[in-house]
Amino acid sequence: MASSYGFFSLSLPSNRKNTVFQSTGLVGSGSYSFVKFSNRVFCSSTERTDKHAAVSFDELRVSRLASKGCKLVGCGSSVPKLQISNDDLSKMVETSDEWISDRTGIRKRRILSGEDTLVGLATEAARNALEMGNVDPNDIDLILMCTSTPEDLFGSAPQIQKALGCSRNPLAYDITAACSGFMLGLVSAACHVRGGGFKNVLVIGADALSRFVDWTDRGTCILFGDAAGAVVVQACDSEDDGLFAFDMHSDGEGGRHLNASLRHDETDAAVGSNGAVNGFPPRPTSYSHINMNGQEVYKFAVRCVPQSIDAALQKAGLSGSDIDWLLLHQANQKIIDSAASRLKVPSDRVLSNLANYGNTSAASIPLALDEAVRSGKVKPGHIIAASGFGAGLTWGSAILRWG
Repeated sequence: MASSYGFFSLSLPSNRKNTVFQSTGLVGSGSYSFVKFSNRVFCSSTERTDKHAAVSFDELRVSRLASKGCKLVGCGSSVPKLQISNDDLSKMVETSDEWISDRTGIRKRRILSGEDTLVGLATEAARNALEMGNVDPNDIDLILMCTSTPEDLFGSAPQIQKALGCSRNPLAYDITAACSGFMLGLVSAACHVRGGGFKNVLVIGADALSRFVDWTDRGTCILFGDAAGAVVVQACDSEDDGLFAFDMHSDGEGGRHLNASLRHDETDAAVGSNGAVNGFPPRPTSYSHINMNGQEVYKFAVRCVPQSIDAALQKAGLSGSDIDWLLLHQANQKIIDSAASRLKVPSDRVLSNLANYGNTSAASIPLALDEAVRSGKVKPGHIIAASGFGAGLTWGSAILRWG
């Protein structure tokens, strides 16, 4: 099992005394130092050649990072036109609206069709986020496309950059972490801002899992929908910092419970190599339908998500009573309710739009956030505990402030 832990900043009153401490350790071929000033923790790295020179460089590095924060200034979303209800599915497989809604909380979902594309949805969500944040596309420094269903093997992010008309050709790349993808993108954006000097990072969560669903399997076809959501992460002064702490994990042992693995095309198995080299050329491959052990994924989520959020809250110096909203990956309403109960978060402080969209994978958190912001539920200054979880297995949480 691999894990990653992080502290960003806390711009809230604290009863703890201001302290200063420093610790060092090896990271790869370099080193790191953590220095805490007034309840803020920063990480810097450098190649050390001699002790005095390294200390001097660290001091300069920490000085630069100490004034750097990041905040969410805009959000946006986009969904396909085609809406499929539970009743529609009941005409394809043996199920019903009552059966689906009772077990999952889902009543309908949006599905890509016709001329809709995932890049198109992601671009529209990005434009909406940029407009809300009053950020020009030419001021974007980085685009992170969090998706497990790109429309090109080599990634979709550069196509979004092109569609947005970013004349400065900012870096754009994909992050693949299934339903945890947006959380990884958010943390990556913060690291680019704090450690790399980036000013405006566009984080997009977008997936079209309908393309990998077996529509004859009622255990999975009822769950998934397609959508895109986006946020703009912007550099700011430390006192305005809005991303307080994170907690990220992965467990490859659990990957067998939720996957869409590579498979060989058996129809071309007869195409040989004339005996030259056995097994060459390789047979064409494609990805299988989504395979999921629902019971195991449920047990994993209700156990790990509250633990991860608790860990992030501890690192931020907060408790569950300090948060305004709980925002979880929209996979199953029973998972959301169970996690909220374990965290002792009242139902009126839990954001959920699962009933209307189903599980939209990496899009689910920014999609729900966008609807909550635009409806007036989430207001500037509100504290949100967000958590994503899914295939990999991967899961992660972050404590953030909107606006």
